[in-house]
Amino acid sequence: MDATTSQLAAEQDYSDTLYERLDELIAQVERNLEETQGSQSASTHQNRSERDAFMALYEDRLSLLRSVSQNVVFGRLDTDEEQRHYIGRISLFTAEREQLMVDWRAPAAAAFYQATSVDRLGVRLRRHLITRGRTVIGLEDDVLDHEVLHEDDDVVLQGEGALLAAVSSQRTGRMGDIVATIQAEQDRIIRSANRGVLVVQGGPGTGKTAVALHRAAYLLYTHRRRLEHTGVLIMAPTQGFLRYIERVLPSLGESGVVMLTPGELFPDVSTTRHDEPEVAAVKGGIDMAALLSRAVKARQLVPEHDVPVTIDGTRFVLTRGDVADARREARATHRPHNAARAVFVRAALERLANRYEKALQAEGQTVLPEDRPQLLADLRGDAEVRRALNLAWMPYSPESFLRILFAHPERLRAAAPRSLSPAQLDRLVRPKDAPWTIEDVPLLDEVAELLGSDDAVSRAEAERRREQRARDVSYAQEVLENVDTSGMVRAEDLADQVAQVRDGRTLAERARAEREWTYGHIVVDEAQEHSAMMWRALMRRNPTKSFTVVGDVAQTSSAGGTSSWEEALSPYVEDRLEVEHLSVNYRTPQRIMDPAQRMAEALDLPVTEVTSVREGDADPTLRPAPASELTAQTVLAVQEQLAQATGRLAVIAHASRLADLVDALRSAPGLPKVGSGSRGVDEMVAVMSPQDAKGLEFDGVVLVEPAELLADRTHGAGDLYVAMTRPTQRLDVVHALPLPEGIQG
Repeated sequence: MDATTSQLAAEQDYSDTLYERLDELIAQVERNLEETQGSQSASTHQNRSERDAFMALYEDRLSLLRSVSQNVVFGRLDTDEEQRHYIGRISLFTAEREQLMVDWRAPAAAAFYQATSVDRLGVRLRRHLITRGRTVIGLEDDVLDHEVLHEDDDVVLQGEGALLAAVSSQRTGRMGDIVATIQAEQDRIIRSANRGVLVVQGGPGTGKTAVALHRAAYLLYTHRRRLEHTGVLIMAPTQGFLRYIERVLPSLGESGVVMLTPGELFPDVSTTRHDEPEVAAVKGGIDMAALLSRAVKARQLVPEHDVPVTIDGTRFVLTRGDVADARREARATHRPHNAARAVFVRAALERLANRYEKALQAEGQTVLPEDRPQLLADLRGDAEVRRALNLAWMPYSPESFLRILFAHPERLRAAAPRSLSPAQLDRLVRPKDAPWTIEDVPLLDEVAELLGSDDAVSRAEAERRREQRARDVSYAQEVLENVDTSGMVRAEDLADQVAQVRDGRTLAERARAEREWTYGHIVVDEAQEHSAMMWRALMRRNPTKSFTVVGDVAQTSSAGGTSSWEEALSPYVEDRLEVEHLSVNYRTPQRIMDPAQRMAEALDLPVTEVTSVREGDADPTLRPAPASELTAQTVLAVQEQLAQATGRLAVIAHASRLADLVDALRSAPGLPKVGSGSRGVDEMVAVMSPQDAKGLEFDGVVLVEPAELLADRTHGAGDLYVAMTRPTQRLDVVHALPLPEGIQG
């Protein structure tokens, strides 16, 4: 038996031990769950809540263990202290609490990613275990202490290597779990102690999304007590992209993360529509904050004339001065519109009650101090009074306010700051029944902040929740004193599950439904697409300003998008902004990346210089064709790539061409099912725009008429750069128009 075979057998033996223990834990939790489910003694509501809470805890644990049950281990460290640590997706211990494997997020595992031959961090040898399911199929050793070569004949130096194996494998339609192949520059960012806004700027294929997701998992592990009750929000560009990454976090040992697209950030609104670039640029600009603030204040009106009031034959007036004084008093509280309305109504009624008293006295009636409550009740019940106060200070919902504002050009003009031109304001005008767009979402959130809700109701609800939480924790402590959970359950965990069972919603469901929900940490992917107004909305959702922001300003395609991280984010965090750069491209081969870089530089895109880890097998294939044959040539290119077993393919083109391309490909004989848009990522062939393709990667790409992408949008160069940098293996360019500078030689 040679050294490699011997070492494979030894590592398989240890892996079998790990999986045996993992199966024991799964069986143990399954038994606990079955016993809890089978308990019929839950005769009271409190007993049922207790049972359901335990069931939820066991179900979460079972889901976690099952999610790593086929790929739990991936590495080994041998140290100067002659210790050996296996690294995996979770920690594993024997029944006697002897550690079998270290969680990749634990400090003890940091050296697996950070150690180099220059700075060994006490590591002599780092081994990557290449697995398929539960079988160890390959080994790759990094020797950091060269004395090991003289002392150990079992070092395995051959093989493609864990990193190249990961980046060379075919795409699956789901982001690969690259926890085993995180490189040093990525790991340093993942474990960064920054408690403000950490920006990860990197060119295509540098692993920005992987870093962001692993950082989310690392923070959930490291700061679990702080984050488990508030959650982590991941903002990704499309639903297709969310499906692309959704399996990564569970496989890293985490669940319960809230994942939303920009069109879902505001409760009860879900949209994938975009405004035209000219409209999006106006809506995304920071001037909209001033416009909306002025528009809300403009709805706090003083009537043009005094309002006559008659109650039981007694006549008096609500004067313009009374309304103006009440408005001044309400505005002085600096509360949002709807919350301040209660102050306005109370102040106006007090002044009106004084006039009512004087009118009664003028009629010869005696008015005593104890009559005051009845007078106020009479005024509140009078239809004319209610109408006058509502017209002066109308309560609004964010949706109704914004619909009315956009449908009335005169209101827009009255509220607009000088920095917005009449032409820009005209772009905002639309019918009341127009569908919501993604660019409307941060405006709805801004209006909701300006309008607010009734403070008294909010304070009462907050106090009720605090009292209920205290009761739940106290009850959970009593329960755990009489139940053996082997230390698996804390009183706070059980109390959370009791509250969740009572509420009936998961954390994600509650967070989605509550606009004022604040997260412990927020990850923003493809962040360069977000406007100034969207950043305001996101910042509200994290008062501590704990963010991981990943993106590439060279790939910005949104008209209102970000061109400078400092300009976009410094106003919120000042010196708590840190920008890290990723410089290694793991996705795109150098032979495809070079023309993309040349094109970007020729068009003055602020590209981040990156170095590809692979040379690649071929330059981009240029396929000129008459305009009338572009679609046919595209079908032919797809057929050729599939015939050569390239792998999963994307056809990327201008939005105006997508429908025709989808029809042609679906009609072509012998092709697999063809998907459309970002949701098509699950299919072997997907047709999409550059915006749909953001953040995704494919084995092969067929790019159709790049000149059209370049000519169409404000950020057309960014769109073209995105399209060219999606493939991991092959790029075909089908075109009738002249190619943009840099692509050809």
